[in-house]
Order: sequence, then structure tokens, then C-alpha cells
Amino acid sequence: MSASLSCEQLQQLANQIKQWGLELGFAQVGISDIDLEAHALPLQKWLDEGMHGSMNFMAEHGSKRYRPAELHPGTLRVVTVRMNYLPPNAKFASNLKDPLQAYISRYSLGRDYHKMMRNRLKKLGQKIAEVVPEYQGRPFVDSAPVMERALAEKSGLGWTGKHSLLLNEKAGSWFFLGELFVNLPLPTDTPVKNQCGSCVACKTICPTNAIVADGVVDARRCISYLTIEHDGAIPIEFRQNMGNRIYGCDDCQLVCPFNREAPVTKETDFHARSELTTPQLLELFSWSEQEFLDKTQGSAIRRIGHKKWLRNLSIALGNACYSEQIIQALEQANDYQESFLQEHYQWALQQQALKEQRPFSHQRSTQRLIRVINKGLPRDS
Repeated sequence: MSASLSCEQLQQLANQIKQWGLELGFAQVGISDIDLEAHALPLQKWLDEGMHGSMNFMAEHGSKRYRPAELHPGTLRVVTVRMNYLPPNAKFASNLKDPLQAYISRYSLGRDYHKMMRNRLKKLGQKIAEVVPEYQGRPFVDSAPVMERALAEKSGLGWTGKHSLLLNEKAGSWFFLGELFVNLPLPTDTPVKNQCGSCVACKTICPTNAIVADGVVDARRCISYLTIEHDGAIPIEFRQNMGNRIYGCDDCQLVCPFNREAPVTKETDFHARSELTTPQLLELFSWSEQEFLDKTQGSAIRRIGHKKWLRNLSIALGNACYSEQIIQALEQANDYQESFLQEHYQWALQQQALKEQRPFSHQRSTQRLIRVINKGLPRDS
């Protein structure tokens, strides 16, 4: 197959692939080899310690996760891409400092990225096939056992930060990753130097102390995991520190120095929906299941389902300042909801009762986070 291409032709093809990628809307394109054996033991240690929580899929597929050619036979290289998602109308401190508003992770404010990025990767593969008939490939966007951050790091898109996310010197971490497995021995890119240095802002700001070591997150403590992936009751020990974060958590990204000048996305699909720019807790809590499905259609939020949506919101309502409206909403919902939700409603009502005689006060971590954001992210309103 590729034996017909000289080294010079392969280099020209690699350059062309990167140009095509930019034309398709990706912010950066890199090429990696498929040697990820160095990640096998750390991954197994993380799994053995149970840090994946209930994400059983992380323990499945065996060596396919760090051996790409086993996942897609014939793979010799991986074309990695990133796409900026930070919406220009996103709110940061304004959402976190208002206890009656909901904080929703910035990546989910617009349209779900999976299908859109996968389709563009398919188009990239089609362009390759037009000039190399022997081409075979397969696109992935967070949809299979792919170590996307390790591959992106090897391809020079950035380095793995202490919060375990990929960091880029110019773009921070507000971007999605995608991969195109190819059967061509393309020249690979050079990894970039880790620039985190002695900074530990992400580790110290985490509301639940989920970053247990450099680059290691205990999912069982992570608010993003608890509000999105976790299906059961939220452990009581984490509820107060969740504050008003109802879907995901961006704290470790918000304080990162490399995100201060991160570019906003050019993709209108990722712009925040109007109902999610300044979302009021009580308004979101009032949505029926059908309203939830309608208003989150095409959004990543939809996959958690209405029950988990109400679970997360009830915790935020419990953490909000004392309000008769909140109490009434929780009591009315408690009359007809199943036991799974009643547990959280009762907890929220208890928290509201405790606040009746004293004003609401944010957690210290949230207060500090807001101060940092106000200094470092002037685009926020």
C-alpha cells in the first residue's frame, strides 16, 4: 500500500492533511505514532485503585486502549485534531457567584460535539482517500477505548496538565479532541514541553480535592463525574462543595493561567443556548421530562436524563440561600417523585431549614475561584 509513497511524498501528504484539517474547522492537527505502552501500567494502577468509579467501560477492552492497532487493525499512525469550544457568550464568575443560578460546564452549553467532529474527520479521511486509494482509516471522537490525550500529547497538540486535561500554550484547555486512525506511515510530530512548572492552582482549587496527584483524578470525588457519569445518589460528603454546579465543573480550567487568553470558538454550534446563559435553578427544576428533552435536544446534557438532572438541581437548591420558593418547589416535587430523588430533596430541605436564620455563604473555594476569575478572565460579565 504505502510502499508506493516515498518519504518526500509522505511528508507532503502529512502537510496536506494538516491543511485540510484547518480548512474543515479544526484549530490544530498533529500526527502521532501508536506506541502507548508507557501508559499501560499507570492506567492499570488507576483502575486497580477504583478511581474510575462506576465507569466500568474504562476497565473493558483490555489492551485495545493503549494498542490502537488492536482497536482498528492496520493502524500505523493517528491523526489527532483539536477544536476550540469556548462560547463567546459564556458566563464564568457571574454564574458561580449567584447561588440562584446554575453553573453548567462550558463545553455543554451549545450543541453536542461528537457527531459534528466525527463527520468532519470522515471528510478528512475522504480527502486522503482521493489521493491515496489504498487509504484505510476510522474516526473517533470520545466514542471508543482511545487514549486521546496521550495521542494528542505525542502529536504535539499540547501536554497533560496536573488536572489531567491536555493544555496548549496558546489555547489553554477549552477544546475537544478527535482522532483519525490511518494505515499510512506518515511522519510524526514532536511532543511539546510540559509548561505547568510549579503551578498547582488546579489542584488547590478543586472543590472536592479530586486531583490526587499530578495528572491523576479520582473520578469518585470529581464533580464532573458525580453530576454526569454517576447514576446513584451523590455522596453526602460532596454535596455542599458542589455548590450550584449542576452539570460538570470547570474550576480547574478556570484558574489555569493558560486559559486566560484562550480563544473563543468560531463554531456557532458551540455558542451557548439562550436558556443556558443565565440559567435560574428554579426555572430548570420546573422543567417536566418532556421540557427537559425538548430544551436539551442536540445537547450533551440530554444524555444524563431527567432524573439525574433533578438530582443535581436539588443539591444546588439545597446549597442556595434560604428561599420560601425553593422550599415550596422541593416540597411539591417530593410529593410525587420516587425515592431516588426524595433522598436528595429531603437533604436539600434540611439545608434550607438550617439557613433560615442565617444568610447564605459560599464555600471558601468558590470565593477564591471567583477572585481569580475576575482577575484573569476579563471577557466575563
